[in-house]
Parts: sequence; C-alpha cells; structure tokens
Amino acid sequence: MKIAIASGKGGTGKTTVAVNFALSIENVQLFDCDVEEPNCHLFLGFNLEKVEDINILTPVVDKTKCDFCGNCSEFCQFNAIAVLPDDVLVFPALCHGCGGCVMVCPKDAIVYENRSIGIIEKSKGGNIEFYRGVLNIGEAMASPVIKALKKHVDESKTAIFDAPPGTACPVISSVQGADYCILVTESTPFGFHDLLLALDVLRKLEIPFGIIINRCDIGDDRVEKYCDTERIPVLMKIPHDRKIARLYSEGIPFVNRIPEWKVKFVQLLNKIQAQI
Repeated sequence: MKIAIASGKGGTGKTTVAVNFALSIENVQLFDCDVEEPNCHLFLGFNLEKVEDINILTPVVDKTKCDFCGNCSEFCQFNAIAVLPDDVLVFPALCHGCGGCVMVCPKDAIVYENRSIGIIEKSKGGNIEFYRGVLNIGEAMASPVIKALKKHVDESKTAIFDAPPGTACPVISSVQGADYCILVTESTPFGFHDLLLALDVLRKLEIPFGIIINRCDIGDDRVEKYCDTERIPVLMKIPHDRKIARLYSEGIPFVNRIPEWKVKFVQLLNKIQAQI
C-alpha cells in the first residue's frame, strides 16, 4: 500500500507524521519527496549512499545545420529555445525534455544530451528502508526527481511518501498513484485555507484521504466542523505538547520516547486499511 502525507501549507507537521508513522509499523519504506529541501534523514540518523543520478534531456543545436527557421522556438511552450536571425539560444533550466524541438526541426540540427538535475540516495535502519531525492541547487523542476524516486517502491511493503508543501506540480507528482493520502493540518485560518486547496487537488485526482490535526489544541474548531460537515475522517489529533516539541527540536522522533504513540500510529494504519 502506498500512503502519501501532504498538506496545503508548510510547517504543519508532515515530516513529523511521516517519520513517526514509519518508525511505528513493520515492513515499511519511507520516501522523502520534498526534494528541494529533504529533511527526514535529520530524524533518522542514517548514513546515506548514492543510488543514481537523475538526468533530463537538453537540446544542443548544431548551428552549421540550422537555417534559423524558428520552428523549434515556436513549438516550445516553455521558452527554452530562442531563435535570432543568426543565432539560437538554449535555456537548459527551462527545458522539460519533451523532444518536440527535435521533431519539428526540418534540418535535423538538434540533438539531445543528458543533464544532471539531482540524485537519489538511500539507507536502511531498523524496520525502515529509506529513500530521498535531492534536487540540484538552481534547478527548477522537482517532478522528474520525484518520479524517479518513486520507481524504488517495493509493492510488497507499505510505502510512505513525505510530500512537499503546497499544491503545485511537485505535490501532484508525490501523491499521484497513492492508494491513500493523509493531509496534515492545523486549525488556524492559514491552515484551514490551504487545507481546502489541498482537498481540491485530491478530489480531482480521486485519491481517498483523511485528516490529521496537528497541534489540535491551538486555534479554533473550524477544521473539525468542516470535516464533520463534509464527512471527512479525522484520523488522529496530535496535541500542542511541550515534550513532543522539545524532542522535535532535538531531532528525536517522539515515538522513540513516548511509546504509546507507536500504538496510535499502528491504529492509524488500521483505520486507513479499513477505509480503502
């Protein structure tokens, strides 16, 4: 089973839930899909090893063949190629590697070369097989790294995807194909607003979902009232607890020091299995 953990806004506790959930169940893989700023490893203490480079195809123009017709520039929806009267400019960071410019070139003047945009790393400890993607600094496209990361899913295990914040392409790449998505939120005006955005995404993708309310005793009850009205399951509530906060600040998963929470996360898995 593949379970994504997402949220409309950053800082709601997605990684806290993902790491503690993974540490509480057996036969599990944990994937840090927040490739622009992965941080699950900070709580696991594993030694990471490189698995592979992630490359995308980038066009290279042979100007001795090019007649500067402009077909490639007109075709590219991402403005990765600009054709001047006697020159062609390629902007690799904008290229999505679709191959269209090669197809429309009448002079076969364009070829592709691989360009590294990130890496996949892995490690293993205890009951967890851990993978993370790391996007190279300055790169704009996280989705190719996330898609490559998810190819390491073992279908015989429970896979947990710690998604990036927001509702943009990296989030969609992270949750797509999941059997279930947990949305972690907080009952504040900002948290509720972004929760609604994330819910819209999951409804369009037709992925079953439930809610975890983190720091449930701050803010107001608007999230619970909305979930009750819309019949959205509230799977778990995590209190605004000083001990949990202190352990987090020390990089210690709270299930390692408060064992009764392991039971709660096992119950969480049972709830999800029953729902789907």
